[in-house]
Amino acid sequence: MTTSSLELASLLCSRLCHDMLSPVGALSNGLELLADEKDPEMRARCFELLDQSARISTDKLKFFRLAFGAAGGFGEMVPVSEAKALIDALVSNNARVTLNWALPSDSLPKPAIKTLLNFALIGLEALPRGGTLDIAAEYRADPGSGHGGASEIVVRSSGPRIAFDRDVGRALEGTLPEGDLSSRTAPAAMLDQLARTIGGKLQYVLADDALVLGAVLPGA
Repeated sequence: MTTSSLELASLLCSRLCHDMLSPVGALSNGLELLADEKDPEMRARCFELLDQSARISTDKLKFFRLAFGAAGGFGEMVPVSEAKALIDALVSNNARVTLNWALPSDSLPKPAIKTLLNFALIGLEALPRGGTLDIAAEYRADPGSGHGGASEIVVRSSGPRIAFDRDVGRALEGTLPEGDLSSRTAPAAMLDQLARTIGGKLQYVLADDALVLGAVLPGA
């Protein structure tokens, strides 16, 4: 599958707008309710909903900035704590999902951070009925030079009736026809192109109650 940078960027923008529509729309609705509401208790409730919608909007914008964007403000290596905080915030909006971490490395190369974030997003979407999201990532430097190592990333979703679009899997594998690409599959297609560019490898395994996403990406 070969997709132009312009088309892929357009689809990623569509995906971002789709995911932002709900929390931003809730802000607009909350402001309309607040303008007409006179009861102090109901006004307090409106302010709570506005605060929640604003927080969710901010969390998602920060997440997509690093997951889809150029990760400005960082060097070649990005602190893992940045990605962890973004994923923690995203998952905190879903009380039915339990998040577990295994992060022995303090930092990862930018391509690995983008892969980690997008794997987490795919893994979270695979749990519409709740479940467990296990995330592990490690950067192993070349023992001889301290450079040129590899990042290893594994994200596992486990829960009842895993929801996984096969087209997302085909996009990760690079076998999805260009005509079938959509805003839903664009993040996976981006990861495939990113991995190919640096000589990395992506894979996934799907079962009825689990989805495992894996990546091995060459060094910084």
